[in-house]
Amino acid sequence: MDITAYLPTLPITNSALIFFVVLTIILFSPIILDRLHIPHIIGLIFAGMVIGPHGANILAYDASFEIFGNVGLLYLMFLVGLEMSVSDFKKYKREGTSFGIYTFLIPFVLGTASSLYLLKLGWQASLLLGTVYASHTLIAFPIISRYGVTRTRPVSVAIAGTVITEVISLTGMAVIIGVTEGGNGLLFWVRFIAGVTVYAAVLLYLYPRLTRWFFKKYNDHVLQFIFILALVFAAAYMAEVVGMIGIIGSFFAGIILTRYIPSVSPLMNRIEFVGNALFIPYFLIGVGMMINLSGFTSWHSISVAAIMIAVAIATKWAAAWITQKSFRLPRTEGDMLLGLSISKAAATLAAMLIGYRIGLFDDAILNGTILMILVTCTLSAFITEKAAKKTAIESPAEPARARAAQGPVRILVPIVANAELTDNLINLAITLKTPGSKTPLYLLNVINEARQDSPSALKQSKEILVQGSKIAAASDIPVKTITRYDMNVAGGIIHTIKENDISEVLIGLHRKVNIADTFFGTKAETLLQGSKKMVTIAKMNIPANTITRIVVAIPPKAEHETGFTKWIYRICNMATQLGCRVIFYGHHDTLLQIKGRIYRAKRNIRAEYHDMESWADLLMLTGVVLEDDLFVIVSARKNSVSYNSDIDKLPSYLSRYFSGNNIAVLYPEQFGEEGEIMFFSDPLAINVRQNHEYLLRLRNTINHFMPKKKKKEN
Repeated sequence: MDITAYLPTLPITNSALIFFVVLTIILFSPIILDRLHIPHIIGLIFAGMVIGPHGANILAYDASFEIFGNVGLLYLMFLVGLEMSVSDFKKYKREGTSFGIYTFLIPFVLGTASSLYLLKLGWQASLLLGTVYASHTLIAFPIISRYGVTRTRPVSVAIAGTVITEVISLTGMAVIIGVTEGGNGLLFWVRFIAGVTVYAAVLLYLYPRLTRWFFKKYNDHVLQFIFILALVFAAAYMAEVVGMIGIIGSFFAGIILTRYIPSVSPLMNRIEFVGNALFIPYFLIGVGMMINLSGFTSWHSISVAAIMIAVAIATKWAAAWITQKSFRLPRTEGDMLLGLSISKAAATLAAMLIGYRIGLFDDAILNGTILMILVTCTLSAFITEKAAKKTAIESPAEPARARAAQGPVRILVPIVANAELTDNLINLAITLKTPGSKTPLYLLNVINEARQDSPSALKQSKEILVQGSKIAAASDIPVKTITRYDMNVAGGIIHTIKENDISEVLIGLHRKVNIADTFFGTKAETLLQGSKKMVTIAKMNIPANTITRIVVAIPPKAEHETGFTKWIYRICNMATQLGCRVIFYGHHDTLLQIKGRIYRAKRNIRAEYHDMESWADLLMLTGVVLEDDLFVIVSARKNSVSYNSDIDKLPSYLSRYFSGNNIAVLYPEQFGEEGEIMFFSDPLAINVRQNHEYLLRLRNTINHFMPKKKKKEN
């Protein structure tokens, strides 16, 4: 029996076997390279060199690698855009703008000059090569994601600089290529400018509205994922249609769509998983397969490659060094800037192939470009890995500091048998949690003791908790589910709070079933009386990720409440996750305290502050709160410092003037003993404290009307 008859011929053509080889490389590269302390990116590129047509010829660089590689490249730039926080850009706009100018001008000017005088290229070829030197690909971005330092200063500065240099470089490439191909007339410029203008209008105006509409209408996470990918690749295609390069379209799509994809959400979890597990590794392997070291057989090829590599490294180092010295950044941050900006892959490869096709570049330039990609990607991975590790050790992420200041955050969400309400409530709870916190989200379902022997009650409870667990688990949030038998729901919640040391509770606003029912319902009222923990009563008409603004109304003297700082942190968490603006309305003194808390906590959010002297002015906000806003009302329990008689009118105001809005009524945490609660299911229960206070008030009233005894004169 001839075994060789069953062995595949090289290169492998069977699609299943090709996919198996690629997945094997993706699987074992991290395992092997971790032992050798080599960045994973380098391993994937070198693996592509080994198995590619210029290596062992195990796999051919066919149409499948070209498609998957292009998809991976677009996906990588999309993820980079998603991590681009508008608030971070504003915070570091001076550093980011300066770095963007430096990292474009220095490589472009020196690269063009070296091409003219050292490589002896023409003006058009030199200008195109100058834009190639100026552009860079954040190929080491998965490394900083793995170390959890994506929101640190050097990364924000690097991404902001990338926005500037990529826009200029890619636009310059498109213009130079267009002019070279004969498009240097007036008609070319009119078409190009008009196309870019229309393209920008589509991205800035149509994409946000279309995304918000789709997310409101369809709550299925799979449909949302497919919808986002469709928008990304449509943006890339439209960019090519108007004369730019596709990666700039996917990059800008990420920047625009980051507003609707919270960093901790099922949708973001799926996007990162698919990209990091499949598409991006495919792209990196494809880059390695294109590298042909055998092309360097002459001194001319070697000298061209050496000049290109030296110019690429030296100019990017100069830009990072000048930025570091200009803003007195630590050396670790300077290294991070260099590591993220030195690598070439995306625009470099695209521009080189186009330049080679139209005759601007010869084989020596093309081979030098391939070697430059290999060297710069290798350096980028090593430098970024070292800098990211130091940054993670020296500068703990903001969430860690916030968690230390706040103590353990244990959020309890009592859930009900309503799928839509459960989804919206749990997604809101996820935005309240501090990112990176490993404390579980507590999900509770209370079964009435009268139904404890009912099999259907227990089955329904399990189904509700499983549904809630899936939502939280999709966001990579640990969950603890609790099924409890109690006399009523409020009693079950209160006992669960005490037994699990819950820090705050998020419940849904109940629906009135009869005219005698109250706005908040007996469950919420009993909970507020029986627990001093922070309680939020929410009504969400739309998914949390479609909220455009958070409008917060605060009563006077709220800064004197025990839980003042805690609820401010929760609002900041929500604003950070959703990427939306927060507008505070309150007394001048209260707003000053809020500003101070946010500043000291180093919370980088977009916030506005407006005076509202009296709680009676709450009705003025009817014209401020919009349909897609979340209206947060910071209320107060009776007998608390910030309580006043106008707060009693809150249910009437909300039901009459804000019935169609998304609302969250927040009761801050209070110190003191838990209130005595009376359950009407127990006829013998009495509220001793309430009766005692009533008798004291009655005695004082009677004494007021009784004539006072005159003192006897001695």
